[in-house]
Amino acid sequence: MTAALQAHGLGKKYGRRWALTDCNLEVPSGHVVGLVGPNGAGKSTLLNLSVGMLTPTSGSVEVLGEPAGTQQAKVGYVAQDTPTYSRLSVADHLKLGARLNPQWDESLAQQRIQRLRLDPKQRAGKLSGGQRAQLALTLGLAKRPELLILDEPVAALDPLARREFLQDLMEAVAEQELSVVLSSHLVSDVERSCDYLVVLVDSRVQVSGEIDSLLATHHRLTGPRRTAKELPSDQYVVTESHTDRQSTFLVRTERPILDPAWSVTQLTLEDLVLAYMGREVQPERPVLEVQR
Repeated sequence: MTAALQAHGLGKKYGRRWALTDCNLEVPSGHVVGLVGPNGAGKSTLLNLSVGMLTPTSGSVEVLGEPAGTQQAKVGYVAQDTPTYSRLSVADHLKLGARLNPQWDESLAQQRIQRLRLDPKQRAGKLSGGQRAQLALTLGLAKRPELLILDEPVAALDPLARREFLQDLMEAVAEQELSVVLSSHLVSDVERSCDYLVVLVDSRVQVSGEIDSLLATHHRLTGPRRTAKELPSDQYVVTESHTDRQSTFLVRTERPILDPAWSVTQLTLEDLVLAYMGREVQPERPVLEVQR
């Protein structure tokens, strides 16, 4: 199956500063992918490069098997500030969407506007933040894309508006069989809506895989003090901490942990994400990818 998004040595430089460097990534089709990382990790730059809004300084990025920017009709995009035109009405936005997108689904757009109770005559500048986000999502969905890219679309919304937006997104995914890449710094949003995770730190993918599989293969071990070298070779150490008498390791392994000296606990998604975000980034470390 063709990857939804694939980057090879991808980099973007502004003057002397690299916003993204040497990024290698493969996002599979058929998933709702949560792209998570700290501020400055390069998430927005990566997504802007992926939709052709930026040109790479180095490397390459492909979307749906073709160079980025050549598949506009198949890719929907909602940017970080959920952009709309403040002076245009809701109806004007739909007319613009119909003119710019050959696969535009007017029926879907009108149904969403009615269900959301948006006044077609209302200017976008007079809408609430949640309403603008829903309008932007409507434009992205009504073009009937194969891939929908969302760059922190709910970051500025209140909890209720955020929940409604994500519920609408999940309904659309089920109805249209979309592939989705959702960038977010809120793990709760990823947990609620995504089935695949990518953690990006300093432009490098630290871990990727189906969320259920990642959670099933990562464990916290607590027990008598020992070094990482004393652990079995199949236990990959993500993080470790020690006191005078006790050691705590976060490990990834696909085998049962049989050592009775360890107290073994499962991780939450937030535990897992924070562990990979907090560890020192080393280019030579392997990317952990888990597939079912």
